[in-house]
Amino acid sequence: MAAVAVNPAALAVAAENRQPQREMVPGLDSQRRQIENGESGRERPLRAGESWFLVEQHWYKQWEVYVQGGDQDSSTFPGCINNAELFEDQINWRLKEGLVEGEDYVLLPAAAWHYLVSWYGLEHGQPPIERKVIELPSIQKVEVYPVELLLVQHSDMDTPHTAQFSHADSLDLILRTAREQFQVDPKEDTRLWIKNSEGSLDRLCDTHVTVLDAALETGQLVIMETRNRDGTWPSAQLHATNNVSEEDEGFKGQPGICGLTNLGNTCFMNSALQCLSNVPQLTEYFLNNRYLEELNFRNPLGMKGEIAEAYADLVKQAWSGHHRSIVPHVFKTKVGHFASQFLGYQQHDSQELLSFLLDGLHEDLNRVKKKEYVELCDAAGRPDQEVAQEAWQNHKRRNDSVIVDTFHGLFKSTLVCPDCGNVSVTFDPFCYLSVPLPVSHKRVLEVFFIPMDPRRKPEQHRLVVPKKGKISDLCVALSKHTGISPERMMVADVFSHRFYKLYQLEEALSTILDRDDIFVYEVSGRIEAIEGSREDIVVPVYLRERTPARDYNNSYYGLMLFGHPLLVSVPRDRFSWEGLYNVLMYRLSRYVTKPSSDDEDDGDEKGDEEEEEEDKDNIPGPSTGGSLRDPEPEQPGPSSGVTSRCPFLLDNCLGTSQWPPRRRRKQLFTLQTVNSNGTSDRTNSPEEVHAQPYIAIDWEPEMKKRYYDEAEAEGYVKHECVGYVLKKAPVRLQECIELFTTVETLEKENPWYCPSCKQHQLATKKLDLWMLPEILIIHLKRFSYTKFSREKLDTLVQFPIRDLDFSEFVIKPQNESAPELYKYDLIAVSNHYGGMRDGHYTTFACNKDSGQWHYFDDNSVSPVNENQIESKAAYVLFYQRQDVARRLLSQPGSSGPSTSPACGSPPSSEFMDVN
Repeated sequence: MAAVAVNPAALAVAAENRQPQREMVPGLDSQRRQIENGESGRERPLRAGESWFLVEQHWYKQWEVYVQGGDQDSSTFPGCINNAELFEDQINWRLKEGLVEGEDYVLLPAAAWHYLVSWYGLEHGQPPIERKVIELPSIQKVEVYPVELLLVQHSDMDTPHTAQFSHADSLDLILRTAREQFQVDPKEDTRLWIKNSEGSLDRLCDTHVTVLDAALETGQLVIMETRNRDGTWPSAQLHATNNVSEEDEGFKGQPGICGLTNLGNTCFMNSALQCLSNVPQLTEYFLNNRYLEELNFRNPLGMKGEIAEAYADLVKQAWSGHHRSIVPHVFKTKVGHFASQFLGYQQHDSQELLSFLLDGLHEDLNRVKKKEYVELCDAAGRPDQEVAQEAWQNHKRRNDSVIVDTFHGLFKSTLVCPDCGNVSVTFDPFCYLSVPLPVSHKRVLEVFFIPMDPRRKPEQHRLVVPKKGKISDLCVALSKHTGISPERMMVADVFSHRFYKLYQLEEALSTILDRDDIFVYEVSGRIEAIEGSREDIVVPVYLRERTPARDYNNSYYGLMLFGHPLLVSVPRDRFSWEGLYNVLMYRLSRYVTKPSSDDEDDGDEKGDEEEEEEDKDNIPGPSTGGSLRDPEPEQPGPSSGVTSRCPFLLDNCLGTSQWPPRRRRKQLFTLQTVNSNGTSDRTNSPEEVHAQPYIAIDWEPEMKKRYYDEAEAEGYVKHECVGYVLKKAPVRLQECIELFTTVETLEKENPWYCPSCKQHQLATKKLDLWMLPEILIIHLKRFSYTKFSREKLDTLVQFPIRDLDFSEFVIKPQNESAPELYKYDLIAVSNHYGGMRDGHYTTFACNKDSGQWHYFDDNSVSPVNENQIESKAAYVLFYQRQDVARRLLSQPGSSGPSTSPACGSPPSSEFMDVN
């Protein structure tokens, strides 16, 4: 269709109203088709995110009459587009409330609107009324009335700025609008809060969501908060303890040289945080706010971005240079919220916290928003290169974050079935290496040797025995020191003045803990009775003292155990109460004084008086339980390990269960049969009734004070072997890595299912290093756990500060022209001082900017020399690949040292001695 000229008057108006003059426009019929039909017309479907424009209904109707008339010169010419009737005023150009589509306005897609403007122009000064198509549940619509928000600054809540936003706009647009309105410096960090209907403030964490998803409404107050220079947020001071002490006001120091306050057994957390804070590329990632674009708030495996944000706040405070130390209270609370094992203030493992933190940061910053299912494939004979590349790609399809980029490497795992020889090869990612320490097969046990000769004091011995040995090995080792045959020894665990356990020769030494008090007795017989045997009888003997105990009538007397128990060898031909008393007097002669003749006379007089009173009692026969007076209280305690022995007829041999019998001259002490707990009641369990009875020596307080020398009884001598220390030769870190990559057989608790045999097998397993990460974390497995014991290995591991070479351990074909791909420099160390039940964590770390090493001990920070870093306390090592260090140093604007991070020279001679 030929083009025709537009009304000259209209062209004049268009020229006056900033619209460019058009020489040619389509014919009226063509205009109608373009505006109302086709892809660009009113009839096209709505699409979310598109722009549509409002046109005043009367003008549009006039235009329809005009084009339908077909006469270019008709008086029905509509003139310029005029939307004046849609606005409340012509200053703010706000739409009138309650406008209705089809009555007050029509909606045109962007293309149709631009056609009309180019043909007819827009009234001078009027803004186009552009609106977005938004997607609501099950419907799409043009948003005629956008959300009108009141923007304010946290520092000035009384000066709001009104701005309109579409429901489809992201919160990031609101943040950018607020930054522009309040002229915030591009380098400053900001975040948004909203005031809810209850008057409290809620964080708008995810700036990628829309206004609709965030449920923002017209008239709602949106607060923009700007981070302080010291890395803190102004709002944090309203809800938590002020992190800034008075002495920190105006402080300016080296960024990163900042302590962390111990909140109560949180040194493990502080140590892990200081190590991670000194990983250069990770810290730069947070300082430069690259994490903001990658926060994953919808990851079901993550922590809703809260761990990443809490860690980012810590890093920004520590590296602001405005703090000597900070209080990580908010971070501690977040960790406890998402990992209940870290709730409270118990001591934990820095490596366990580090493992949780790396995993939490990874999931909070995972660039994969929707994880796809990936099936793990075995090598099945394919080349290692192909299988490794497939495994890494599969890993990255589900896990892609700065943590993966920085800390993740790749293992090659080879399993071999012992039956069919089937070989399974898989490649698995790792975040750190947990390497074992070479373990000594010997252990040192301290024991007390009790000789039969009463003139000799007990001897303390320090024995070197095999870790997986038996009790008989302990006896053999002691025999070399004492000259006493192992067959003449009995081993016991003594606890609370009684025998906790009597060991058999075939029992494992692993059942003895380092804290146990082990006594080895020289004996000349057996504790188990064998009828017809002429061997001496070994009798367990306890010492008890009769002591007053408070009761209702204040007259109750109890028997309390004291001293060390004995194993006494008694010849069979002397086995009577009288003979046993004499044997015990001989065994106790070193610290029990034999009474003089005068003492015995005194005893006779007192004894005659007692006999007269006892006659009145007229108690027939011997007593079989309890003392001569009221029954003594129970002495609670563990039962002895000696049960199910041959019943020994001690009661039958002696005729009674206590001695001396009534109507007899009083002795230094009385004797009584008791159970293994040291109480007289032997009927508590069936095993006790038939078990070997123990003998108790019962002392009256006055007699004990007069004839029993406690100081001499407790005395002992130290054998020359006590000064012996099992020397632990230092090991090289490379030895630990070699041990990590050696072949091992799976344990029974963790078998492997062989797909060929269709059975669980104790296969052999070998781990090899295929690909190493930029930052290699090496965890030294210092804590050893077994069924019976827990110990910490304090072996000195010698590790290099620089040039740790992994080329001999990486089995992937190597690039010989780039040796720095396999060499690492140390950047941080987490230390653990102390033992299993108590201890303290600290950190050595190299500052990424200065190259200087520092010692972080909670809120204390001091410079140190490199020769102080290696110690027995080293627990977790952080190494940086050399090519990464060079890359970071070569980046524009890098403030790092001119040498390798591990090579920084000390700026002064003032250093803290941490050894």
